[in-house]
Amino acid sequence: MTEPGAPRASHVFSRAIGRELPIADHAEGAWIVDAAGRRYLDAAGGAIVIGIGHGDAGVVEALAAQERRIAYAHGTAFTSEALEAYADELAPLLPVDEPRIYPVSGGSEAVETALKMARAYHLARGEASRHKVIARRASYHGNTVGALDASGREALRRPYAPWLGRALHVSPAYEYRCENPDHPHGCGARLAGELERAILAEGPETVACFIAEPVSGATLGAAVPPDDYWPAVAQVCRRHGVLIIADEVMTGFGRTGRWFGVDHWDVRPDLMTLGKGTTSGYWPLGAAVASGSVYEAIAATGSFVHGFTFSHSAPGAAVARAVLRRLREGNLVEASRDKGELLRKLLVSELADHPSVGDIRGLGLMVGVELVADRATRAPLPRAERVTERVVAAARDRGLLLYSSTGCADGTNGDLVMFGPPFVISDDDLGWAAATTREALGAVGLG
Repeated sequence: MTEPGAPRASHVFSRAIGRELPIADHAEGAWIVDAAGRRYLDAAGGAIVIGIGHGDAGVVEALAAQERRIAYAHGTAFTSEALEAYADELAPLLPVDEPRIYPVSGGSEAVETALKMARAYHLARGEASRHKVIARRASYHGNTVGALDASGREALRRPYAPWLGRALHVSPAYEYRCENPDHPHGCGARLAGELERAILAEGPETVACFIAEPVSGATLGAAVPPDDYWPAVAQVCRRHGVLIIADEVMTGFGRTGRWFGVDHWDVRPDLMTLGKGTTSGYWPLGAAVASGSVYEAIAATGSFVHGFTFSHSAPGAAVARAVLRRLREGNLVEASRDKGELLRKLLVSELADHPSVGDIRGLGLMVGVELVADRATRAPLPRAERVTERVVAAARDRGLLLYSSTGCADGTNGDLVMFGPPFVISDDDLGWAAATTREALGAVGLG
């Protein structure tokens, strides 16, 4: 018999090894309640996932209705009414020409799928030498091996380094720590020039694709590129026949205040990856999206050598369609834009004079706060002090959930906290989140 107050026994391989987690009991809107009745403001949206809010009855009913009809049919044997209807409704919103949607179970699978699509496209065109992937340092594209190889987040790569090393990496668009001596002038052109030099050094005939997040996600804490960045990158890739993969796993479905992140710069990628906000956390679903020209080239070969057991899910499509409807009918993409502007103003009001806050940045309800040891020099806090972890814990103790990241400055040092709350969060709750963040910084000895 377990003694009263003793840690409970569990057979779960926890994602938080060494820390006992509360049991999440129920949730509504922007709030989660644990089994002890304690309430938490989900200012992180889980892992920047929840867009429409917790506990949406319409989405739950859409899932139940589909499950009552059919829960599973293999994607090589059947399509479904739910999937076809969802694809028809999503396609006009996508910044991709004549899009074809390949649903999978999440963001990592979406990236693996898009990378294979890029390779399959070049093979179909008789360009078998095109196999190299170029990505960016300090990026994140997933934890499966291909996606991790494209990722440039060193802390995640380090344990698996013997399995990695095929992808090439160029500099990220990171304005707070931009290395351009003429910053802020010409930063995008400079970075695009670096990408072009990398393509030329490898030989354009060997490069298959360039993959990047439109706005950097957790690794750089919502780092927004300069406005000349994406148009210049697109020109470079088009010039050399390199496919553009926009990783919209975190930025998609209204997170940045537009339907998709690349919409801010009117760029139309060849391939896109979707996840997280696709179903707002109600079902594990992501997607790789191919342009019509990419799809037609692959389809002409008669097959795409790739697949997953749970791809093309009818329940997943039913949930995603209900989420899409909720985003539209509730004007939640616009809400993300407007509430994001308010959140940044609130954070500036609370933290702009804080000696440990170096930068507050983001678009829509995807906002990052970078913490530093010295604001003047932008020197990062030592990793050994585990500042991010302590700030997140202090906020959690006060009922506020934040998203954390480390290593932004040099791959090891650098501390970030991120906000990615549901788009239905109230203005009052945003104000409380900003004020409580300042409290959490003080609780760990900052400021």
